[in-house]
Amino acid sequence: MMKYLPTLFLLLFTTYCEAAIVKGLVTDDKNNPLPFATVLIKGTTTGTTTNAAGQYQLEVPSGQHTLVCQYIGYRKTEKVIQVDLTPQVLNFTLSPVNLQIKEVVVKAGGEDPAYAIIRQAIKKRAFYQQQVQEYTCMSYIKGTIRMTGTPNKFLGKKIDKEDMGVDSAGKGMVFLSESVTKISSRMPDKLKLEVISDRKSGGGFGMSFPAFISFYDNNVSAVITQMGPRGYISPISQNALSYYKYRLEGEFLEDGRMVNKIKVIPKRKQEPLFAGYIFITDGDWRIHSTDLVLTSEYQLELMDTLRIRQTHVPVSGEVWRVKDQVLYMSVNKFGFGMVGNFVNVYSDYNLHPNFGPKYFDNTFLKYDSAFDKKEAVYWDSIRPVPLEEAESRDYHQKDSTARANRLAAMNGNTLDSLRKKQKPVKVMDVLWGGVNRKLYFRRDSAIASHTLYVNGLAKSLKYNTVEGLVLALEPRLQLNLGEERQLRISPYVRYGLSNTHLNAYTFLTYSANSRVRQRYGRNDWTLGGGKRVSQFNQDNPIDNIANEFYTLLLKENYMKLYENWFGQLRYSRTFQTNDRLTAGVRYESRIPVENTTDFTFFKNDKKQFTPNHPEELAQVPFERHQAFIVDLSFRYQPGQQFVELPDRKMPLGSKYPTFELAYSKGIPNVGNSVVDFDKWKLSVFDNMNFKLFGEFRYRVTAGGFLNDRNVQIPDFQHFNGNQTFYNTKYLNSFQLAPYYRYSTTAPFFMTANVEHHFNGLLTNKIPLLNRLKWNLVAGSNAFYVNDKNNYVEAFLGLENILKVLRVDVVAGYQSQDNTRIGVRVGMGGVFGNLIKLDQ
Repeated sequence: MMKYLPTLFLLLFTTYCEAAIVKGLVTDDKNNPLPFATVLIKGTTTGTTTNAAGQYQLEVPSGQHTLVCQYIGYRKTEKVIQVDLTPQVLNFTLSPVNLQIKEVVVKAGGEDPAYAIIRQAIKKRAFYQQQVQEYTCMSYIKGTIRMTGTPNKFLGKKIDKEDMGVDSAGKGMVFLSESVTKISSRMPDKLKLEVISDRKSGGGFGMSFPAFISFYDNNVSAVITQMGPRGYISPISQNALSYYKYRLEGEFLEDGRMVNKIKVIPKRKQEPLFAGYIFITDGDWRIHSTDLVLTSEYQLELMDTLRIRQTHVPVSGEVWRVKDQVLYMSVNKFGFGMVGNFVNVYSDYNLHPNFGPKYFDNTFLKYDSAFDKKEAVYWDSIRPVPLEEAESRDYHQKDSTARANRLAAMNGNTLDSLRKKQKPVKVMDVLWGGVNRKLYFRRDSAIASHTLYVNGLAKSLKYNTVEGLVLALEPRLQLNLGEERQLRISPYVRYGLSNTHLNAYTFLTYSANSRVRQRYGRNDWTLGGGKRVSQFNQDNPIDNIANEFYTLLLKENYMKLYENWFGQLRYSRTFQTNDRLTAGVRYESRIPVENTTDFTFFKNDKKQFTPNHPEELAQVPFERHQAFIVDLSFRYQPGQQFVELPDRKMPLGSKYPTFELAYSKGIPNVGNSVVDFDKWKLSVFDNMNFKLFGEFRYRVTAGGFLNDRNVQIPDFQHFNGNQTFYNTKYLNSFQLAPYYRYSTTAPFFMTANVEHHFNGLLTNKIPLLNRLKWNLVAGSNAFYVNDKNNYVEAFLGLENILKVLRVDVVAGYQSQDNTRIGVRVGMGGVFGNLIKLDQ
């Protein structure tokens, strides 16, 4: 990029000297402004879009030119202008098109003439989809989001409206950004984005990623996946006639070409379908423009409505491309009201870029070294869509505030205000919510902070049959060491009132980002030691809350524990590719423990608590012993793509699965260690989105013991069973299997977890379920050790219940037990999946 800067500056200077600004207002014949109308220089793709107030500005070279103004549903208007070096004003008044209605007689049982046009467009769809094999263009994006309402409280917590940037009525602009991005594309799937400049009101990253929406694709999936994981069926997709009805509203003549206005009507609700209008040219059957809407009735998630307006214009000969695209969004949920729009203006199409053989690499999005250094004068000179008054005011206020904060930080004023702004600790914070405090300080003319968190006392209470009532304190202190280095101190103190045992340990984790030859990564060193309580299965298959519920209410103690003095050192290297290497050593002095209480809320003399030693492993002794173990693992995902910032690369993801190899070695005769084993495990996992047909997720694992001369219970291969109603590890558990019945030291085992999320397929045709947007999920979990030790289960469930919950009915065939049928509840759905990812 640097070697082209002199040429770029020369071009900008030349253009400035030989061009002038033409600006004006676009209105209809009743003097109402037309928002986001298209204005361009005839015969080129140089143009702009009006803002929400109908205002435009365009840099036009000196000489005589014809400016073209068009707006969906209005007659295209052209005006000739003589441009010199002085700014000029040129207004446009557009009249609604006079739609002509063909004299067509539709007999009983016949069809609207729109169907014949749509069939022709469907036939030409693949041609236009493949017509341009590669191209480059420039994209200007402006995005705004305004709050139209904000509640005073959400989930019982007071909303700080000042921090959100809204007024006392809960209204105001909360997001405003602009960017200029160069787009390079090659069929079928190569794409490279280079951000030339980017700006966000108040500072930070703006919206630099264009929303690529092509209605020539069968499945329009460019809209954010979380808003519609199945994508949306194009009105001219190959099977569109099965999903849509059409009505010809009329036709109008434009540049000697007849354009058909066709109303798009979904046949059924709860399908991923558009509604609105599509304009198709007569004879060549291409898309002229679109005005289509998605709503929550048609599987739009998170938003209430999303409106997509596109204008297509000739680029070269018979090639048309999108000139501008506007996305309107609205949300009104939980008392929060939001409206926004994202304007994309495309220009400077080059249909013959002649990319080099290595032009498309694994960098998907690259930011110029000076992308965020542009001054306001630069944006005023290149901005194709004029700012509205509210947008200019937002830039001025937030940029001024950001500058003032930076100056105040240098003078130390911000430091005092941040310290004073922290809310006082309340009694409920100590008892329930927890105490979170930031310790602010100044480093190198900037404000930094350390963070201290102490969990609430009520959440520190736990219960199990070994310790009885437990008070467990888990404070965390995170120290900011500067230069992207952190030190986390995590002490843990636990006291059991029944067995009167005190357990305490501490973990110290030092994290530092590093750069070696322009390649970044993160190094994490963890040192820990002390005395703790652990589950026999190191994956902790049962959590404290589920165990407490079953122990205190149902008299079933599934959690099986042992105590251990331990010391541990672990190193983890996360590479720039997001691959990760982990190596560690741990030493444990393991101590068996027994139940010390049988307290429950409800007396039940017919049931007895099971021993703490897993009953299924009663034949395997567990006595006090020492264990020295070395652990190694490596995670790798090929085909990783990156976002390249001026100083580093960030992984973006890959279409290929992730591979993970782990190896553990029990070493005898080190510190009286008795364990002696070699254990390996290889896993492959991925999520595969089949759009209309849903999402398929899987995890397949193979492993075993190369040597099992001395394997203690904590080192067995345990399969994550689940005997409670609640499940948390869907792709790494077996929903009906007992926790320790199938534990093994066999030389080989294999597991498979597969599930398909239909994301509305099938259930969108079932009354009530389709209105509730409960989605079907189905799958199977299985493992195999040998003919006498194997298990398989199948499940069918509903997810997205209240956007959070998932309920499965599971049938499990168990080689060592009778077939069981049960119900399991967990997280699943739009917000449920986000919660799981956060965990």
